Amino acid sequence: MHIDIGLTGDLKTCAHRSVELTEAGVDGLFSFEGNSDVFFPLVLGAEAGTDLYTNVAIAFPRSPMHLAYQAWDLQRLSNGRFALGLGTQIKPHIERRFSTTWHRPVDHMVAVIAALRAIWDCWSGNAELDHHSEFYDIDLMSPVFVPPALPSEIPPIWAGALGPRMTRAMAAHADGIIIHPFNTGSFLRDRTLPLIGDGLESSGRRRGDLTLNVGCIVAPCETDEEYETATASIRSNLAFYASTPAYKVTLDHHGLGDLQPALRTMTKSGKWSELGSLINDEVLDLLAVRGEPAAVATRLHDEYGDVADRLSLTVHASTTSALAAMIEVSRTIRPDDPWPSPHRAGDQ
Repeated sequence: MHIDIGLTGDLKTCAHRSVELTEAGVDGLFSFEGNSDVFFPLVLGAEAGTDLYTNVAIAFPRSPMHLAYQAWDLQRLSNGRFALGLGTQIKPHIERRFSTTWHRPVDHMVAVIAALRAIWDCWSGNAELDHHSEFYDIDLMSPVFVPPALPSEIPPIWAGALGPRMTRAMAAHADGIIIHPFNTGSFLRDRTLPLIGDGLESSGRRRGDLTLNVGCIVAPCETDEEYETATASIRSNLAFYASTPAYKVTLDHHGLGDLQPALRTMTKSGKWSELGSLINDEVLDLLAVRGEPAAVATRLHDEYGDVADRLSLTVHASTTSALAAMIEVSRTIRPDDPWPSPHRAGDQ
């Protein structure tokens, strides 16, 4: 099970931070679509020589051609260690923040993946570009616009999935599935894994053909002060996610569904700074992992070690030394794994 940690969008510190995290023992670095560009940090992070991926790039506002060029360039820069992680976001953000169209998101994401592969097949010399679907018509590629061949395989495409239809579809069509960090091991086993199995079976694929990347919210702490700071930060993070209707399924699974509308009411009243007050310790420790580095490592392996290929960690108020200590302990834990060895973005 590989351990990955996110890079912030601060381009002045990304290169240094990526080297620092790699020296601490992380297997991969990822960027996320927050309040900065999702691709730029990985250009600077490539200096560290570790796995890289977007977690996630919002697909629908972008042309498949733009995504294809960005992923191709990062795959070359990283010497074959990049994965393109894609996500849908939710309807209000797609329509009102990105000012684009939300229409049948599951089918749309399948179409994005097919379009990307058609473009890459053309660039790899395997086929003429003549791709047509309900969502895209792409059939012009002058030789001058074909990028130089990659020295490695084309990038794998990973996709975020939560609902049943999206999870089945991405298990059938994508190279990997990214699980949002607002999850638990119980929800993953009871709800998500059966859906992944259905999708794999429908496409004649095996579990080893798919990378399962599970997001987790963590805070390995070495001092009481770090613990208290991390706890406050995690409460706010969890409350923000829990206020979103799409993530209510996780709360429902644990009998906490009433929390979502209560938080939603607060957001509509503009009480963003007060959201964390509704996240008690029981809910926090259900949905996040905090504590001494060794305890965090043990909990992560106990909860996800037999199912996840990679963990993408959202880290709160942890020092690099605490992260290094957590990773060091995790390397000594060897849970029984019934599935094949994890597929890294750069493995050939």
